[in-house]
Order: sequence, then C-alpha cells, then structure tokens
Amino acid sequence: MNNLCTDIGYLSINKYGEQLCGDHVETVESDDKSLVLVLADGLGSGVKANILSTLTSKIISTMMANHMSIEDCVTTVASTLPVCEKRGIAYSTFTIIHVVDNKTAEVIQYDNPQVILLRDGINCEYETTSIQIGDKNILQSRIELSPGDVLVAMSDGAVYAGVGKKFNFGWQRKNIIEFLEVACENTFSSKMISTILLEQCNQLYGGAPGDDTTIAAVKIRKRELVNLLIGPPSKAEDLESMLSQFFSKDGKHIVCGGTTSSLAADFLGKEIHTGLDYQDPTIPPLSEIEGIDLVTEGVITISRVLYYAQNYLEDNTYYLEWSYRKDAASQIAKLLFEEATDIVFYVGRAMNPAHQNPNLPISFNIKMKLIDELSDCLRKMGKNIEVYYF
Repeated sequence: MNNLCTDIGYLSINKYGEQLCGDHVETVESDDKSLVLVLADGLGSGVKANILSTLTSKIISTMMANHMSIEDCVTTVASTLPVCEKRGIAYSTFTIIHVVDNKTAEVIQYDNPQVILLRDGINCEYETTSIQIGDKNILQSRIELSPGDVLVAMSDGAVYAGVGKKFNFGWQRKNIIEFLEVACENTFSSKMISTILLEQCNQLYGGAPGDDTTIAAVKIRKRELVNLLIGPPSKAEDLESMLSQFFSKDGKHIVCGGTTSSLAADFLGKEIHTGLDYQDPTIPPLSEIEGIDLVTEGVITISRVLYYAQNYLEDNTYYLEWSYRKDAASQIAKLLFEEATDIVFYVGRAMNPAHQNPNLPISFNIKMKLIDELSDCLRKMGKNIEVYYF
C-alpha cells in the first residue's frame, strides 16, 4: 500500500426555481484499491432529470466497480433509463473517473464538459481516444497521476454560467481553467476546490442559475495524520498510557480542554502559555505548549467545529468563516477538514459536572456525543477515523 489517498469533493446548485437537482454524483470504492466517481447530468431539469442522473450514476458506478466494461455500462444505461415523453429519448450525459491504487485514472466522458487536469496548479492537457458505442461517441483517457494532481469534472451548467449576462457564450472551458489556476492553491482540498468554482458559477448566474450545475474534484494526496486528545481518562492510572500513546504518534497533535492541557503540559515537562486574544468572542482563545501543534478549550470549541463539519457536508457555505479566521475552532476545522486524511481521537471518559444537562439522563455526556457526531461527519468526508476511549 502506498502513502497516497484519493480525496473527493463535490457540490451542486439547482436550476433556479427547482427543488431537485438534475445532476447526480455517485462514488463507489472497490476491494482492489480502486475508486469510481460518476457525475451524471439528466436531460432537462427537475424530477425527471433527477431520476435520469441518479439511475445513470448508480448503474455505471456499480458496474465499473465490479470491473464491467464501458460498453456493458453504456448498453445497460441505454436500456434502463425511462424515455422522455416529449423528446422520445432517454438521455443523461456522464463523466466517469476511475482511480486505481491512487496512481492511475481512467477518465471516460460522454457529452459533459471535458475534465480538467491540474498539475502543480497548472492546466495539463492529456490524450483522449474516441470510441463509438451505439449512437454515442465516448472519450476515453488513461492518466498516470502524481501527488497533488487534481481532476475537475463538471456538468454543462458550469460552461453556461453567465450566458446573456457577463458573457455572450457562457463561461468557456478555457475561462474555467484560467480561474482555477489563479484561485486554487496547492493546499486546497477537493471539496474546497469544488466550493470555490461552484460559487463563481453561481455569481456569474447572478444567484439565479439557468441550469443545474455540479462540480466534482478528485485530488491525489499524501496521507496526513492528525491526533486529537480531549478529556482526562476515567481512571487516573490510565493517564500515563493515554498520553504516551498520543504523543508517540506521528503527525500533528491537538489537545482540547483546560484540564487535559494541564495534564499534557505536565507530561511533557512544559509550561502552558494561556492566550488572551479572542479572535472570536464566542470561542475561548488558544493556548500554547511547546511540542503541541494546537491547544484549545474543549466542549465549546469542538461544538463549533461540529457545526462547521455539518455545514461542510451540506453546502459548505461557512467555509469563508473557518478557512480564513484564526480562532481555535477555525484552526481545528482547517486541520481536520483540509489537511488531515487520517484522524485519531483519544477521548478521556472522566465526567465533568459542567458538561451535564439536568434535563437528560445523568449518564449522558456532551463531550462523548460531540466526538461521536464529529467522527461520523469526518468519515462522511472520506477521512480514516480511529477513536480510543480511556
């Protein structure tokens, strides 16, 4: 197993006035260290388009993950999709990105805007071959990937952005490339890239999209481990083991909670320097301990991180809040959402009376619930999560 991983992020906006999106993204992981992403764009908009794109993406991703040929996939989709009564056709365009062992991508495209490959932040052209399957002209490419490479797929709502407003003929592929080269930093995750590009499309539409628009980014990353310690152990005799395990791990280290920080400082033989600078009046300030990357308050700070994580999984509208701010919750969010690929939580079960809600059973612990929900959110982001309780 190599020290790489495939980071996937995608977002959609609906055509103005529609409750359902006519685009759909599906991802499937296989046992052979491969991953399949399918972005499908159904004919028209609304309910019918949503059905067409959902069926297309689910059928193709499942079949590709089970090593079936693109010919079989296209034939199955063509015979399965419901036929539009008005147009007399069953139609959904699609883009397939099949990444094997984080090193090679097979890109298969039918009628969607051509996938953009960014290498070192610059557009990199790649070879395509054309095959005919029934009445469909399919483009195929095989790309050898390097760490940091980003593949950006999109529905045609992206290239129609600004038609009749800021641009006569929409936001052409070359314009999108120019935007990505300037706006996207090498440190950005795939979700951040998708968010920034989709936001620009929405702005070009004047906030009233003329078509469903979806951006999906696939980035090859080196694995990055982040360790987070919160709360003292329930048994005092487990403290040495808990801290030893935490500090023996590679990667970055976050310590949350006043008591936990004091125990960590004593273990390292270092002093705590408590901050007084409230970057956000609702979030306690950062502290500093030599040898620890981030030292923060506990429950209040993690509650805000969870709030950001839940939004990240929805439409990521709060990314400007945490991606540029310097408060403790924002810094944890950046480390967990953007930098980390693997996260290990070390959670002490010691009860803190200040964290108990009198309206709930006495055994209920806010800290435990926060970590459970945050872990679940991070798994949905594609992170590898381990949680150890003490």
